[in-house]
Amino acid sequence: MFDKLDAVLKRYEELNELISKPEIIANQTLWQSYVKEQSDLTEKADKYKEYLKVKKNMDECSDIMNNEKDNELKELASEEYKDCQKKIEKLTEELKILLLPQDPNDKKNVVLEIRAGAGGDEAGLFANELMRMYMRYAENMKWKVEVIDMNENELGSLKEGVVLISGKGVYSKLKYESGVHRVQRVPETESQGRVHTSTVTVAVLPEVEDVEVEILDKDIKIDTYRSSGAGGQHVNKTESAIRITHFPTGIVVTSQDERSQIKNRERAMKVLKSKVYDFYQSQSDKQYADNRKNQVGTGDRSERIRTYNFPQGRVTDHRIGLTLYSLPSFMEGDIEAMIEALQIEGQNALLSNQEL
Repeated sequence: MFDKLDAVLKRYEELNELISKPEIIANQTLWQSYVKEQSDLTEKADKYKEYLKVKKNMDECSDIMNNEKDNELKELASEEYKDCQKKIEKLTEELKILLLPQDPNDKKNVVLEIRAGAGGDEAGLFANELMRMYMRYAENMKWKVEVIDMNENELGSLKEGVVLISGKGVYSKLKYESGVHRVQRVPETESQGRVHTSTVTVAVLPEVEDVEVEILDKDIKIDTYRSSGAGGQHVNKTESAIRITHFPTGIVVTSQDERSQIKNRERAMKVLKSKVYDFYQSQSDKQYADNRKNQVGTGDRSERIRTYNFPQGRVTDHRIGLTLYSLPSFMEGDIEAMIEALQIEGQNALLSNQEL
């Protein structure tokens, strides 16, 4: 581990020198690549420098304990040594995590797709509430949300909703949300007060760059149509909505939230590229598919991952066995505690695999 960290620190210091050289600055493409590499290494390098500082201090205390004749000084050194030991243990664990293989998608924006499952209107209503929950969470995280498509009726039941969420580390936070979300509660329309169970499917896809996936014109069909929805002045007045069909995969995406046909087309293409990328990755790369299943169930949309029980005010994640009795605030976007627990479990799984 420390050989790797020595190499990281050496490269980090080398990059610091390189990005300040006039001949490198003159070549902006090269300079930007070095700056990005340096940025990626900063956290590891800083943490390792902190470790080395504490380790040096601990060695100095050890020297005093072994060679100093003054008992009072030796006692002070002993206390300092114990403090350093605790810090070293903590820093070592943090460094192990920093050296874990990074998910190449962690820094990407995401396409979040929510679909009503079993349960009729009740599933659609909960789908709408889940979409609102994620949008509230994104707001708390200072992320940007762009609505791509919202297929809902007058009652507020959401059949399907698609949004693009942009910001720092969005995928690293939301990637564990893919799967089937189950709700247990008494519907407002139920006169007998019986608890019903409904399901909603959530898909989280990393937004991909043009260089990562190629969409050929001959492989797609683009249709325009009039927007539809629960109401509004613009609905059904112009053919601004876009539907794109990708023939090789059978994937169909729509975008109708913007008044501009051009903007709707741009957004639909973003979603299509992410879906096509995900399709081919999961089809052709077995290792990728296995990783998604191993990392606390990320990406498997058929897996029931979470239950929201309204009568008992609890939300349970079945992958890690965590139950939170704070459902009202959870539905308001206060989901960070759950996401952090999933991230820690994912890191622990990677550490176990690495040790094996």
